[in-house]
Amino acid sequence: MTDALLPRLAADFHVGLAHAAAVVTGFAVAYGVLQVFFGPLGDRFGKLRVIGYATGAAALASATCYLAPGFNGLLVGRILAGASCSCIIPLSMAWIGDVVPYEDRQPVLARFLLGQILGIASGTAVGGFAAEVEPWRWPFAAIAAWFAVCAVLIAREAAGEKVEQRQRHGHFSSDALRVLAVPWARVVVLVVFTEGIVVFGALAFIPTHLHFKRGLELAVAGLALVPYSLGGASFALLARHLVRRFGEVTLARAGALLLAAGLALIAWAPHLAIAMLGCFVAGAGFYSLHNTLQTNATQMSPERRGAAVTLFASLFFLGQSIGVAIAGVLVERAGTSAVLLGAGLAVIPVGFTFAHLRAARLRQD
Repeated sequence: MTDALLPRLAADFHVGLAHAAAVVTGFAVAYGVLQVFFGPLGDRFGKLRVIGYATGAAALASATCYLAPGFNGLLVGRILAGASCSCIIPLSMAWIGDVVPYEDRQPVLARFLLGQILGIASGTAVGGFAAEVEPWRWPFAAIAAWFAVCAVLIAREAAGEKVEQRQRHGHFSSDALRVLAVPWARVVVLVVFTEGIVVFGALAFIPTHLHFKRGLELAVAGLALVPYSLGGASFALLARHLVRRFGEVTLARAGALLLAAGLALIAWAPHLAIAMLGCFVAGAGFYSLHNTLQTNATQMSPERRGAAVTLFASLFFLGQSIGVAIAGVLVERAGTSAVLLGAGLAVIPVGFTFAHLRAARLRQD
């Protein structure tokens, strides 16, 4: 949501665009760092139980964003929201890893992605619309209320989680190191860290690119990312067939190529329709690559799955925060088109390197 709000934040708080992007970076840094803490916590006390408490905290943090009197207050609220939200997706993925066999896991994780995709599409659209109206803060109040409802529902579900399913051996200081002792785990987390830097720095500025370069109103520019989510949803709906037909290696390569092509279309699009097509292609490509990485993450260290998946997600969002910060500087110096094209070129070796290493590991197995 805040991606599409960046120009409005810069104007209302009288800060530069790079400074305004701190609300994205601050959230992502807190999101990334705290996941290392929540992973072992989920392994020890139950993944659903931890998710429920964190969702309640996220409701309070979102309310803080709504009530913040100035930019610094909003930034603090965003950091608190990132910290409290940090366990929700990775611990959910880890829970799926606990209950779904590996051979069926990628299609299940792809369907799980539909919720994330809906969030991205809705957030971007709502953020763009809110940027054009008064008061523009109302989405934070809506998110706070939604988190509060979800916290109650998850807590009720967690009450039925069996005690014997909870792993008691997790230790905050050692689990991440034990996961990283696995060579393949180091490969997966390094690739996803690089993916976060390359991809999300560019994605954060797509609405800004369409606003400044193509003259679209912020509300319309925010809606341009809806096809990105639809591209991801298309992959998710077809994932079971695609995984069986092509396998992980081909999906990783194809995902990198599609993502690069989509970003190029967005950068060069003379018309909104072509930019929409580029967003759709980029979305399908990103989720093809990232879902393959996620599936591997759930099997990096099965005995410490919560710690492993949250470490994976932590490095992904740390990479995202670095990418947004770098892109914010590059946008002011080179423009949004150059940033989008550069990200498209950079993601190809990332996807192809992972595909090559995954193919070698499959041959070895």
